[in-house]
Amino acid sequence: QVQLAESGGGSVQSGGSLRLSCEASGLPMDYYAIAWFRQAPGKEREGVSCISGGDDSPYYSDSVKGRFTISRDNANNAVHLRLNSLRSEDTAVYYCATDLVMTCGSRWDDERYDYWGQGTQVTVSS
Repeated sequence: QVQLAESGGGSVQSGGSLRLSCEASGLPMDYYAIAWFRQAPGKEREGVSCISGGDDSPYYSDSVKGRFTISRDNANNAVHLRLNSLRSEDTAVYYCATDLVMTCGSRWDDERYDYWGQGTQVTVSS
């Protein structure tokens, strides 16, 4: 049974940093694409980053490019998302997701993904 679990969220001031983690059970994460989404209150879920399986190619939405970094931690079967230069508009619940596919094609289409974690809250105060 595939399960994903996010951790690392918290409350920070604008300009601060956090590192989110997505740990998996029931699948070898290094083989599959893993995506990060976020959802702010009253807004639709938004894709922010994806890392492809195999070659670990990273992808970022325009809203986070240059500030967030996605990486794979094979030793711990995890994917991390480093959030730097945080802004109040980054406040959201952050989720990781996978659909057991290797590539990040159609990466921002949340209907693509079959497995989701429970989410971790990130709150940025100005």
